[in-house]
Amino acid sequence: QVQVVESGGGLVQPGGSLRLSCAPSRSMSSIKEMGWYRQAPGKQRELVAKITDGATITYRESVKGRFTISRDNTSDTVYLQMNSLKPEDTAVYYCRLIGYVGNLGFGSWGQGTQVTVSS
Repeated sequence: QVQVVESGGGLVQPGGSLRLSCAPSRSMSSIKEMGWYRQAPGKQRELVAKITDGATITYRESVKGRFTISRDNTSDTVYLQMNSLKPEDTAVYYCRLIGYVGNLGFGSWGQGTQVTVSS
């Protein structure tokens, strides 16, 4: 089994910044994609940003220019730097990992971390 270990999140005022990070709980043969999703109360889970093994990056339109996703290939850690946060960014943020250990494929979710933007 591969678990996803998340850190970061918390309470921040509008306009503030937070950084989220996530990494697999064990070494992987390959990681095809890692990304961050979020789910606000009463809403569906939505993609925030993702990065592939080919370094292709996708952002949700509403976070472009404010959020930056990056990956440290030496540690397989993915970071989501969130700047100029808005109240509408408030949600539980989940990390998603798709990869392989040997020939065994995994698609794993983190436990979620709360981000609250409020004055």
